[in-house]
Amino acid sequence: MSPEIISLLLAALAIGIAGIVAILGVANILAGSDDVNERLETYALIPEDAPIGSGERRRASVIRWRLRLNSTLAMFASAELNMRLLSANWPVTETEYILIRFWSTVAGLALGWLAFKSPISGVGFAIIAYIIPDIFLRRSIFTRRTAFERQLVDVLVLVKGAVRAGVSFLQALDIVIQEMKAPASEEFRRVRREVGLGLPLSQALANLHARMENDDLFLLITAININTQVGGNLSVMLEAVTTTIRERIRLFAEVRALSSMQRYSGYILTLMPFLTAGVIFILNPKYMARLFEPGITLCIPIGALIMVILGNIVVRVLAKVDV
Repeated sequence: MSPEIISLLLAALAIGIAGIVAILGVANILAGSDDVNERLETYALIPEDAPIGSGERRRASVIRWRLRLNSTLAMFASAELNMRLLSANWPVTETEYILIRFWSTVAGLALGWLAFKSPISGVGFAIIAYIIPDIFLRRSIFTRRTAFERQLVDVLVLVKGAVRAGVSFLQALDIVIQEMKAPASEEFRRVRREVGLGLPLSQALANLHARMENDDLFLLITAININTQVGGNLSVMLEAVTTTIRERIRLFAEVRALSSMQRYSGYILTLMPFLTAGVIFILNPKYMARLFEPGITLCIPIGALIMVILGNIVVRVLAKVDV
């Protein structure tokens, strides 16, 4: 297939997608949404600092363009994807992320097809281009949640000291925002802003837990909600929660140290067959090639691969201890 035909096909695909997006956008605008909490959370994403200087008008036009684009493509968005992007603190919306994945897939398809003159290569490049953004997103979420977990005890110490000094819980959050580094300062700044826009404190804290998915944070939020409803000494409650979280962290570290031998044994037993097969393949390729010939011998590597995967799953389940 010539490059001209491929270009025409890609152009036709782009025109068709643009027409579908326009139709869906009009339908979404006519449907509308009156969810107050959803609109408040949307405003909470806009930075507090107003743009100043010569770039103010340009920045405002970019923001209007993004809002118009997100409103047009809102039908493709989902609450789950939005929460994942908030957890990673990526400066893109769910519709923009979908567009990034779509056009990277199209670019991978075109690049593989034109570079290797084969549609199979194009499909392979398209699959890789589609998977890469999700891999980066998952990695960013894991890194950010781990960093937040390590800062949580320091956050509790700051809040406890501020409450003992006589300030309210929300004022204590302002101290956390000023003193702590990201991601704790960013997450509690979002909580403070949501409360300032009208969301209840319990809902703002629930949104924080949905983004971070941390058991220690859930314990803290539960204690704060109970204290808000029934009253009591907030500093004493925070002291008890801090002690409990510290003990849980110590116990979790001890369990991980005791189960480290089982976990690394599982890693070694899983990798050893592949390393051994690779060494034998380098030393004697003809000997290893006989295992992949059509026939009954082909069942040997397939069965070995299945058993290695099952063994790794069993070892991981046995070595996993919930704390």
